[in-house]
Amino acid sequence: MQRWTSKTFLLIAGCVACTAFVSTVSLTLPGNDAGHAPEQPIAYSHRLHAGELGIDCQYCHFAADKSPVAGIPPASLCMNCHNTVTAKSDVVEAEKQLAEKEGRLARTIISPELKKLYNALALDDERKPIPGRKPEPLRWQRVHDLPDFVAFDHRVHVSRGVACQSCHGAVETMERVQQVSTLSMGWCVECHRLNTRDGKGAVEAGFNHPRVEGHVSTDCAACHY
Repeated sequence: MQRWTSKTFLLIAGCVACTAFVSTVSLTLPGNDAGHAPEQPIAYSHRLHAGELGIDCQYCHFAADKSPVAGIPPASLCMNCHNTVTAKSDVVEAEKQLAEKEGRLARTIISPELKKLYNALALDDERKPIPGRKPEPLRWQRVHDLPDFVAFDHRVHVSRGVACQSCHGAVETMERVQQVSTLSMGWCVECHRLNTRDGKGAVEAGFNHPRVEGHVSTDCAACHY
């Protein structure tokens, strides 16, 4: 009897310890990378570009409506703006005012992050090619990564009016992009069940809605082919 009591005591103690541990950590199911926010080679702010400046997602991810993959914009695309914009406007303005006060020409201010961009493109501070240097690719870290056996087609979703935020969250508020949704099969299937084939479903309204008639296909071959 005493032996059984000891086992019971150990079992209860183990449960209490496990409960305490779970309450102090954030546990996720295998394959659930929600919250994943890797550091990038350049601290590109989506909050600034997509939020404050209102740049459309497809200006940079221009393949989203015509390709299965949205794509990462080439560094040369950044130069459409950053050939002239080299630092934050307030920093540039402060230098102009100081130069005027000191009776000299204003210096070109280049932010540390944009310096990384110019270095990758083998450009000097005047945005001119550096002799003997070759451009090197920026090694952006993938944030959203589905298994190879899942075939997600961006063009199908974009053409039907599915907002980028439906899957990627409010990217326009993120200083560093992170994965918001679980991107699990159940999450995708539930979205399909709530939306009609014509793209006029309830994606933006969330998942607290009844399943609709004629909803998007939930057949296995729709995503696994």
